[in-house]
Amino acid sequence: MTLQNRVTPDGRIVADPARGSMMGNRGILHDANRSLGRARWRHRNWVACRLAFKGRRRPVMAPGHYTELFFLDEAVAFAAGHRPCAECRRDDYLRFKALWEDVHGSSALCAKDLDAALHRERAVPRSFEQRRHAADFADLPDGAFVLIEGVASLVRGDELLPYAPAGYGAAARRPKSGRTVVLTPPGVLQVFRMGYRPMVSEMAPYRA
Repeated sequence: MTLQNRVTPDGRIVADPARGSMMGNRGILHDANRSLGRARWRHRNWVACRLAFKGRRRPVMAPGHYTELFFLDEAVAFAAGHRPCAECRRDDYLRFKALWEDVHGSSALCAKDLDAALHRERAVPRSFEQRRHAADFADLPDGAFVLIEGVASLVRGDELLPYAPAGYGAAARRPKSGRTVVLTPPGVLQVFRMGYRPMVSEMAPYRA
């Protein structure tokens, strides 16, 4: 049975057999039959975790336990609104938090406050929908996701890589300018501009 637990850059949670490289958590979203209801989160601390940590093992979508969500890579997790886990990815979390503080002129930010700020940028209130924004192609850092004619694509240098759960499609040329719909939250883009480089799947082809 293919479970509905793969998160896409455009905010959907879909059923797909492809294996992700990171796991996430938004609370308990499934029922006893391991099926999702309408809710797409139960709390605001959306994290992106390593697949393996200290030998821990657990059945996926066990009754009464949080719903394990999976991402192709970290760039997808950020586009969907997740941040690095403060436990299994401690160094990444501290680096991301420090850059977020530099961008916003804050200090000693706690995880709860960081999650609240991210939630305002990633979610439309009371609808369980992804919040999107517009930006110019020229201003987008590597690692950002854009939506072009319904297709989510990763920005990498002068390329756009169309997303699929199993990996990226053939690279297309990135426009030098012009407005586009952006999926990655604005604050996360600022952190990317400050030097954070999200992990991208090895299944990301370069233009020949």
